[in-house]
Amino acid sequence: MITTSQHRSTDIVRAVVTPGSGQVLIGRNTECTSLDQLLAAVRDRQSQVMVVRGEPGVGKSALLQYLLASAADFRVVRAVGVESEMELPFAALHQLCIPMQGQLSELPGPQSKALGMAFGLVDGRVLDRFLVGLGVLTLWSQFAEQQPLLCVVDDAQWLDQASAEVLAFVARRLLADPVGLVFSAREPPQALTGFPELTVGGLSERDARVLLGATAEVAVDARIRDRVVAEAQGNPLALLEWQRGLTMSNAAGGFTLPVLPVTAPLSRRIEEGYRLQLEQLPAETQLFLLVAAAEPLGDSSIVTRASALLGVPADAVVPAIDAGLIEIAGAVRFRHPLVRSAAYQSASLDDRTRAHQALADVMDPSDDPDRRAWHLAQATPGRDEDVALELERSAKRAERRGGLAAAAAFWERAMALTVDPEQRRQRTLAAATVLQQAGRFKASLKLLASLDDLTLSGLDQARVSLLRGQIAYASGEGAEAAGLLLQAAKGFEPVDIRIARAIYLQAIILACFAGRLASGPDLTEVARAAGAAPPAPAPGALADLLLDGFARLVTDGPAAAAPLLVRANQGFRSGTVSPREEFEVLGVACAAASVVWQDENWHEFSLRYVAVVRNAGALTILSQALNSLAFVHLLEGHLNAAASAIAEAQAINEVTGSEYVPYVGLYLVALRGHEAEASAQIRATVERARARGQGLVVRFALSAMATLGNSLGRYDLALAAAEEADEQGLDWWSHLMLPELIEAAVRNGTPERATDALERLAESATASGTDWAEGTLARSRALLQSGQTAEDLYRQAIECLDRTSLRTELARARLLYGEWLRRERRPREAREQLRAAHDMFTTIGAAGFAERTRIELTATGEQASERAVQTSVDLTARETQVCRLAADGATNAEIAARLFISVHTVDYHLRKAFVKLGIRSRRQLSGSLQKIH
Repeated sequence: MITTSQHRSTDIVRAVVTPGSGQVLIGRNTECTSLDQLLAAVRDRQSQVMVVRGEPGVGKSALLQYLLASAADFRVVRAVGVESEMELPFAALHQLCIPMQGQLSELPGPQSKALGMAFGLVDGRVLDRFLVGLGVLTLWSQFAEQQPLLCVVDDAQWLDQASAEVLAFVARRLLADPVGLVFSAREPPQALTGFPELTVGGLSERDARVLLGATAEVAVDARIRDRVVAEAQGNPLALLEWQRGLTMSNAAGGFTLPVLPVTAPLSRRIEEGYRLQLEQLPAETQLFLLVAAAEPLGDSSIVTRASALLGVPADAVVPAIDAGLIEIAGAVRFRHPLVRSAAYQSASLDDRTRAHQALADVMDPSDDPDRRAWHLAQATPGRDEDVALELERSAKRAERRGGLAAAAAFWERAMALTVDPEQRRQRTLAAATVLQQAGRFKASLKLLASLDDLTLSGLDQARVSLLRGQIAYASGEGAEAAGLLLQAAKGFEPVDIRIARAIYLQAIILACFAGRLASGPDLTEVARAAGAAPPAPAPGALADLLLDGFARLVTDGPAAAAPLLVRANQGFRSGTVSPREEFEVLGVACAAASVVWQDENWHEFSLRYVAVVRNAGALTILSQALNSLAFVHLLEGHLNAAASAIAEAQAINEVTGSEYVPYVGLYLVALRGHEAEASAQIRATVERARARGQGLVVRFALSAMATLGNSLGRYDLALAAAEEADEQGLDWWSHLMLPELIEAAVRNGTPERATDALERLAESATASGTDWAEGTLARSRALLQSGQTAEDLYRQAIECLDRTSLRTELARARLLYGEWLRRERRPREAREQLRAAHDMFTTIGAAGFAERTRIELTATGEQASERAVQTSVDLTARETQVCRLAADGATNAEIAARLFISVHTVDYHLRKAFVKLGIRSRRQLSGSLQKIH
């Protein structure tokens, strides 16, 4: 049975009866079945996401109405995208989360704080929008525990960018929660592409005739019916709207039927139809509709008061209600977005300006200052500093909430209204900065380009160079970044040496990252410029010690740099570092600890680095911190812990779209001896890194290949990779790669190719003098010696490394000593060293080195079990990540936060993994991890 309405044609489009009765919308059986299946899956605790896509008027909203009517057993939250709200951060997301606001306090602290900031409930700045997404994911998961949750977003093409990005994040992380997320859109925003789509096309000619016949209030001449059906192209709204004004006379002949040419876009023709309807209304009613269209929230009180200011009487709204164009029930709601569009676009510029001014005049500045500022801006045709200042304040508030897209819009509009040219330049730079922070690099560069024809001060030129350098690095163009930052640092020198030195440190980091692939100044040139910079105003600051130390390392060598870097490390160990300094330079301190061979400091600093940036919610930086921690874990022989850190870093990169490569993962697969997997990953990484100017990543990848070759006894492969890595030039981690080259050259029968590498390794290790440095140097020197000298060096290496926590390095020293003893025809002593090395490699999970050791043991006459590492179990990547973190002792809530999934999804993956592993509890995971590659 089809229900009809004489007052609202959209009710006819819905034509919905009791869900589950088998009766659906005219011509929409397939679409309704898809929606029924979505709800059934959610009831079965399988999260579902769908984008209902189609042109205006095709019936998307009707399908959503059917969905809502079918979800009586669900908790339902709704939001509608509004075109004029697209620049207001988290506007749509807030609509969806208002019913759950009371549960914010139950979220983990960082998530609760991030959501509170995003919604303006607490002061502060959202550091990372992905933390907001994680908070929404957790909130929805908790909200759906007792009853399935259905989230519906209509007109998603008009979502504000912040909401669209967070909703896309949540949609990709849903899995085992009873949550359905359905969007409708003409063309979904970029953030919502790639999700399952339900494309809604026009009705068939047969169904169009049925709908037209069921809704026409007068008899329609067959020729007119055929014309309407043809021109509507199956669009239900077009069918309903075009017959709406028919009278008995024109229904018979149709000579006065108002239509646009068939070639006009359908949405334009529908909107034109609405415009023609609007023209029939009294002028005062049209003005009321204009004010309502300009006010995105539809607050009836604000619209009524603003209309009154324009002289519109209270009863002027009645004709619009009678015409079915709007309804008022606490808020003014248009029958269709195209009615709103027609009401606004058909008005004169003067009337629009008056409407926005009236809305601004009736809004309380303390209640919603940002929306008021936006109305003022729209009401201001020329430049006005007072309005520009209001917009600037709104921009800063949006920045604090994490609404960077909104902040940029406010800044750009403020820029356009600014009278003073210098102030306009500053606001242009502010807008470009916010756009860069939001990841909208092309838009930022476009604004920066608009400054090229203006006379910029030296400081402004430096700011432009700084922004361009940061964009170059963040967008993967690492080859240019250091040179741009070098220009920026020089520009800041006369103005603020503190800022200049901070930029010099960034420039050195990026020059190191680019390596030989830098298209501008190389690391040596950048280091020389940094070394020549004026001294810090307060000598002894840790950042300044790090800058001077790394500059000296490049220009003067390890002996000159070590005292400065050691002093910096001591400062970080003292516990007197400010939180800001920890956040800004603790990552550089990790690198400093590795440069001076301080393994304990490297471990401690990496743990602190991870904790600091995790608590701050700085996800992109967290990926780098986890990479540093994973490297330490590999040296210590904790491969599973390293795998957990790498898995979390990869999850972050997947979520954020970061170009940062967790290159330590290459060492992990190399140590595990997975030749095919490691080789494929390494080659792909080298190719990608070279294309992006990431020379350091190329070096690490090639060094991982050298490790793989040495572990498998493929010394020709190891030597070729190590020498190619060495050709990449100087960087902070060169000393960690030299031992691979030395071992490969000696084992390849070409010890002369190791001489220069050994000299450089000795220079670095001697400057430090730690057990790690002396043990590594002694192990490498022993390879080039013979007789008692070699034996003394091997023993020294083992003694030194045994005093460290670096199990992988100690096992390699025992392997080399055992191999030397076997060649010296001392099998009993060789077996002792090789047996210890084999046990260590097997326990660690370093399958390649374990096999190399087993072969040596066999040559001494002892039989060792072949590759004691167990056969792998076919877990998915996500199951593997979850299991590793669970085995490390992380709770389900902690795992969910680290991998950006819900707690229910963690439990889902663990249950599946337990079945595959043949275990029943988390306590058994540690013993099963060797099965997981």
